Amino acid sequence: MANETIEAGGAAQPSESLVNIAHLVYALHAWSILAGIVGAATVVGMFLTGWPSIIAVIINYVKRPDARGTFVDSHFGWQIRTFWYTLLWVVIAVVLAFTVIGLPVAIPIAVVITLWVIYRIVRGWLALASRKPMPA
Repeated sequence: MANETIEAGGAAQPSESLVNIAHLVYALHAWSILAGIVGAATVVGMFLTGWPSIIAVIINYVKRPDARGTFVDSHFGWQIRTFWYTLLWVVIAVVLAFTVIGLPVAIPIAVVITLWVIYRIVRGWLALASRKPMPA
């Protein structure tokens, strides 16, 4: 492929431009998180609806085929899963908030989701900086 080279051990290494794109995606997600921290919105709200994260997810889907067979593919998968699982848990929290169970359960879920999103972006970005793959 044009975006990878094959090393002596047979493992595909991504091009530097592909690694830089993965860094860009983490930066866009981090931007949304910071906007949620310092702005009027929540971290999770900005992560799911802020334009930086929306652009990041689109980039993930567009560039992931180019990353197949490299460690960068695991980062694109990690980022995509973080986005969609966050959406799933937000939907669950919102549904719970409007039921008999109510806010006493929904608010802690929202806090955990927020911490989880921050953890996943930080952990992934640090692993990418070390050129390590993310678990599936």
